[in-house]
Amino acid sequence: MSRRPRLAVFKFASCDGCQVSILNLGEAFLALAEQVDVVHFLEATSRSEDGPYDLALVEGSISTQRDVERIRRIRENAAQLITIGACATAGGIQALRNAGNLDAWRAHVYPHPEWVEALSTSTPVSDHVRVDTEIHGCPVDEMQVLRVVARALLGARPDLPGASVCLECKRRGNVCVMVTRQIPCMGPVTRAGCGAICPSLGRDCYACFGPADDPNVEALASRFADLGLRRRSVARRLRSITGFSPEFRRVADHLEGDDG
Repeated sequence: MSRRPRLAVFKFASCDGCQVSILNLGEAFLALAEQVDVVHFLEATSRSEDGPYDLALVEGSISTQRDVERIRRIRENAAQLITIGACATAGGIQALRNAGNLDAWRAHVYPHPEWVEALSTSTPVSDHVRVDTEIHGCPVDEMQVLRVVARALLGARPDLPGASVCLECKRRGNVCVMVTRQIPCMGPVTRAGCGAICPSLGRDCYACFGPADDPNVEALASRFADLGLRRRSVARRLRSITGFSPEFRRVADHLEGDDG
């Protein structure tokens, strides 16, 4: 009898939302568990075995020196490593500290800041080890995870979308909130995958899925300025959930360098 592929799911600095999304697959996850050997997934089971792993899913950003050492060990023991979610792929909300003074924040928040071990930055996994595939989202779309895992186990390449949320709005028949209601929306530069949830409810996109392929962030920033946002307000929008992505960070850095 052939050995089932060994699957492991790991957490770093994150809220666990992407792991919960996987569990939300319900019966589909149970069917997957019949095809693979889930040897480490502390959100779902107390079972925890060392590598090697055929496939490792990693949630969360790298925020401490221990994280750096641990992700390197995981990489050494994983045939394929897939990052899941905004924290693992772009540093997440916690990457907001990258533009500030960590020591000052730590002293202000904690009564004993010397007890808090943290790097000066919160960074995506790909800044530290080679990543085979990135699944974006905050949280990830569980069906994307299932499809990527299935294709990885079959030796096929992932088929994740690269177009913007605007395409999903068109498919759902949404009226553009930026055109009709003058609401600044990140949809034109944000990767599809969420199903345009926020614009479908009359809200602007928050860029949960990170930059789309080849986004024109400068043009969108200019459009936001036309809608009345000051440069710093535009920069704050770019520095949100996936703000440490190079495409967003570069424009935000430029805008915050101006006093307007």
